Amino acid sequence: MKNHQGFTVWFTGLPSCGKTSIANQIAIILKNKGYKVEQLDGDILRENLSKDLSFSKKDRDENIRRATYLAQLLTRNNVVVLASFISPYRKQRREARKQIKNFIEVYVRCPIDICKQRDVKGMYKKALEGKIKEFTGVDDPYEEPEHPELIVDTNKECIEESVNKVLQKIEELGYLTREDQE
Repeated sequence: MKNHQGFTVWFTGLPSCGKTSIANQIAIILKNKGYKVEQLDGDILRENLSKDLSFSKKDRDENIRRATYLAQLLTRNNVVVLASFISPYRKQRREARKQIKNFIEVYVRCPIDICKQRDVKGMYKKALEGKIKEFTGVDDPYEEPEHPELIVDTNKECIEESVNKVLQKIEELGYLTREDQE
C-alpha cells in the first residue's frame, strides 16, 4: 500500500448521471496503483447505514451528514474516498467540504432526459407516475454546484474521458503523481 495523504472525491449529480460508474473505474485504477480506496455510494449506504431514513429533506440531510462523517474519518486515516451521492442541496455539500478538508467536488452533469434513458431501475418513471415522492429532478430540486473543482459532462464524453479528467484534476491538486495515472 502506498503511503499518501487521504482525500475525498465527492461526485454529485442527478440520479443516473454516471457518478458511480466513474467512481468504480477510478477505484480500480487507484487500487491497482496500491492506494487504499473506499467507495461510499448512496444506494449502498442507504441499504446498510441509513435504512431508517426516508427521502424527506430532513432524512436526506441526515443521510449526507452520515456519509460526510464516514468520509471524514476515512480521509483522516489516509484513505482515498470516492463518494457518489446525489447530494442535491448546496448546503450539504458545503458542510461536507468544510468537515472533510481534502475535498474535491466533481459535478457529474447530464441532461435529465438522458438520465431518464439510463435509469435501469425505473425510478424516474415511478416518480413521474407519482409512485415515488420528492424524487430529485422530478418533484424535488437539484441545486447545481456553484464552484466545483471539476465538471464532467457524461452526455458529451465517454466514461474513459470523464475518468481521465478526474484523475488529472486529482493530480493538479497534488493528491496524485503523474506515475499514478499511467
